[in-house]
Amino acid sequence: MVIAKDIQKKMKSTSIEKTAYGTTPQGENVDKYTLKNLKGMEVGIITYGGIITSLIVPNKNGLQEDVVLGYDSLEDYTKGNSYFGAIIGRFGNRIAKGKFILDGVEYKLAINNGPNHLHGGVKGFDKVIWNAVTIKGNKAVSVKLSYLSKDMEEGYPGNLKVDVTYTITNDNILEVLYEATTDKKTILNLTQHSYFNLSANFSQTILDHEIIINADVFIPVDETLIPMGKIAEVTNTPFDFRKAKIIGKDIGANDDQLKKGSGYDHCWILKNQNQGYKFAASAYHPESGRLLEVFTDEPGMQFYTGNFLDGIFGNRAGFCFETQHYPDAPNQKNFPSTVLTPGEKFSSKTAFKFSVK
Repeated sequence: MVIAKDIQKKMKSTSIEKTAYGTTPQGENVDKYTLKNLKGMEVGIITYGGIITSLIVPNKNGLQEDVVLGYDSLEDYTKGNSYFGAIIGRFGNRIAKGKFILDGVEYKLAINNGPNHLHGGVKGFDKVIWNAVTIKGNKAVSVKLSYLSKDMEEGYPGNLKVDVTYTITNDNILEVLYEATTDKKTILNLTQHSYFNLSANFSQTILDHEIIINADVFIPVDETLIPMGKIAEVTNTPFDFRKAKIIGKDIGANDDQLKKGSGYDHCWILKNQNQGYKFAASAYHPESGRLLEVFTDEPGMQFYTGNFLDGIFGNRAGFCFETQHYPDAPNQKNFPSTVLTPGEKFSSKTAFKFSVK
C-alpha cells in the first residue's frame, strides 16, 4: 500500500527532465529541459536560443497535444530563419536602416530584413547558447536561462546580462520573466516568438481562430514595415479585434496596411497602460475548445499571422503574440523609451494562460 501511494504521489508531482538535444556546428552542446505540471501541461525548452520546441495542453476532450510550431532537430533550428519559439533580442522587431543614435553616437547594426535590422541581427539571442538552472516547486516549475551579450555584439553597446525565466504553473499558465542589466547605456526590446496553432494540426491554417486584442489603436507601417511615426484608430478597419473575430474574416481585405504586411504583422498599442500588468489578447479555437489568454506589462504586442512561412509549415500555419515595446522605438521620439542605463534593472513579465471552453 505504501508503494502504491508513493507511485500515486510521484505521478501527481511537477517535474523537470534534462536531456541532451544535440551539438551545434560549432561543437556546442545543447540541452533540452522538459517542464511538466500536475495537469499534464508540458513545455520543452532548449538552451539554443531559449527555444520552446513544444507546448502540450489539453483540448476540450482532455486530449493533450502540441500547440506550437517547431522543428524536429537542432540542425533545423540552426539553419532556420523563422524564429520558431525563440527568445528575441537584443531588440525585437525592426530598426529602420539598421542604425540608431544614443547620446550623440550612431550605432550601426546588421541589415537582415530588406533595408532594416530585425530581431537582434544575424546572430541574435535566438541563435546563442543560454546557461540554464532549474527551480522546482509543488505549484510551479521553472528553468532560468542566462546569457551575457558582450559589448558591441551585433553592434549593440554595453555588456548586457540577460535572464529569461520560463515557469509553468498548475493552472496551465506559462510565465515568461525577462530581466537585464548593462554596464553601458544601450537599447533593449525582448520578446518571445512562439507560433501558436491551437488546433494542434499544423497542416491547417490559423484563419479559423477567434482573436481578441485589447487595443484601440495600432501602429501603421511603410512598405518596409517600419512605423510611419503615427498611430491609427482600429475603428472601422480590419485591425479592430476588440470583439472576438476570426483571423480570416478581414485578412484578405482591400487595405493598404494589410497589403504592406501581406496580412497582419503589426504592433497594437495595448489599453490600460497605467495598470502595468494587464490583459493583452486571447485566441480561441472553437473545434478544439482551446483558449489562450495573454497578460503582460509591456505597452505593445505584435500580432503576426505567419504570412511568410514556408518549408515544412505552410503559409499562416501559426500566429505570434509578441508582447514588446514598439518597433523602431530608438528612432521614434514619440514612442516609449527602450533605453537601459547602468544601475537600472529591466524587468518584464508576460503570461500565456491555457484553458478550454
